[in-house]
Amino acid sequence: MTADNEPGSTAAPAQPRKAAVAAAVGSALEYYDFFIYGSAAALIFPAIFFDDSDPADATLLSLATFGVAYAVRPLGALLLGHIGDRFGRKRIMLLTLLLMGAATFLIGCLPTRGQIGAAAPALLVLLRVLQGLSAAGEQAGANSMTLEHAPPHRRGWFTSFTLGGTQAGQLLATLAFIPVAALPEHHMLSWGWRIPFLLSAAVAVVGWFIRRSLHETPVFTQQAAAGEVVRMPLVVLVRGHWWSVLRVVCGALVASVSTIFTVWALSYATSEPVGMDRSGMLWVGALANVVALAAIPLWAGLSDRIGRRPVFLTGAAGSAVAMFVYLWAISTGSYPLTLLAGILAFGVVYSAANGVWPAFYGEMFPASVRLSGMAVGTQTGFAVSGFAVTFAAGIAGPEGDGWARVGLFTAALCVPPALAALFARETAHTATEDLGTDGAKGGARPAGAVPAAPERA
Repeated sequence: MTADNEPGSTAAPAQPRKAAVAAAVGSALEYYDFFIYGSAAALIFPAIFFDDSDPADATLLSLATFGVAYAVRPLGALLLGHIGDRFGRKRIMLLTLLLMGAATFLIGCLPTRGQIGAAAPALLVLLRVLQGLSAAGEQAGANSMTLEHAPPHRRGWFTSFTLGGTQAGQLLATLAFIPVAALPEHHMLSWGWRIPFLLSAAVAVVGWFIRRSLHETPVFTQQAAAGEVVRMPLVVLVRGHWWSVLRVVCGALVASVSTIFTVWALSYATSEPVGMDRSGMLWVGALANVVALAAIPLWAGLSDRIGRRPVFLTGAAGSAVAMFVYLWAISTGSYPLTLLAGILAFGVVYSAANGVWPAFYGEMFPASVRLSGMAVGTQTGFAVSGFAVTFAAGIAGPEGDGWARVGLFTAALCVPPALAALFARETAHTATEDLGTDGAKGGARPAGAVPAAPERA
């Protein structure tokens, strides 16, 4: 690893590593909370929160609640992006962690439909909304924190730790559900499913202690000291950076690959037409995530050398093909073939886009609106990606076996990200202070800037 205090870095010697670790561990803990909902929505919730007299409709409604969190994420991005650009990155990283932990713990405490009727799914949706609001600010805050602490020529590698943390959280969520899925069905549906959700209380406490000692970024601290923190970041964003926001929205649609892989493909593989084992399919996801944990920093490090655009484009275009192959493999019912295709599609190919986007998107904006730009752009794209699961369930037909149509649908959602990469500016070798400013250094105080005292660690 390159030394953190090398020339060109404005960060304190230990801070780039510390910021990367805090982002990775915090994101892992937070996205553990977020992704256990996906496994439960595919395997558990149709039977206990919805009318299971029609299994297809119950599954569709359950998967729709998974998408609800994505629908509210643009709203959360507006609020949390403003707070992050106005008051600092560190505050957002603490706020999102506590909100996610509380919502997830309460899901584990919910009574079922059989106990309180229609109020049960209503409360489930409400808590899922709170999860979505939290997730809206988590990655943008963590990415901004790591990017602004990183040495200029290692931004891709350092920011990839945020996505490494997200993948680790997804892995932990999958591993948490493997023993649950192995329980006798009565125990699984009555109490077993609650355990992964209740563990989120410990998750929130651990994450809080990891993040609370992290310093605010040098870029934000300098802006605050110079009175260059803008009063209304969203107004500045819309007026001067709307094209970059649109580009991020298109790029973020590549997250549909993750939601289709994690939720719809799991539901399809364990459905009656295919009949694969629940635990076996959870292991496919777990092993694919293990490979992704290694692949993400490698792809990100490559982007520091050859640029963000070619690596992101490889991931977006390659995923269109690889996911079609993965769904075909599931349709054969062959576990070894499904495992191999899943590792290739999600662990290797998708990781190219997934590992690069934290730097790729963040480098499109100046520091004054970076968190807002990333949050609004990604969460709008992620909202579509979240409901891609619901659309896939409808496209698959009443029997749920239309995998080819779902594969083509997923491939179509990879086209806008590929185009966004083709028409984006290459920023891998741009100085950190010049990002989002057309290379102009210095300049006047941003419009709407107000004096603000820097946060002291």
